[in-house]
Amino acid sequence: MAELDSVSALVEELEAVADRLRAGSLEQDEAAALVERCAELAGRLGAEIDTRARVAGEAEGQERLL
Repeated sequence: MAELDSVSALVEELEAVADRLRAGSLEQDEAAALVERCAELAGRLGAEIDTRARVAGEAEGQERLL
């Protein structure tokens, strides 16, 4: 359940950062920093999803062996 919480927290932060960018009332430097933060969060989410998919695939393979 903690894994789901971590993904949810990352998604919530990504949405909050994206909302700030969409507001359009940022200085150029702040907007650039937020774009970088979005990329970082998206990368972390992608890695987490890949890890979960790999673990699920390995578990499925183990079930077939049993």
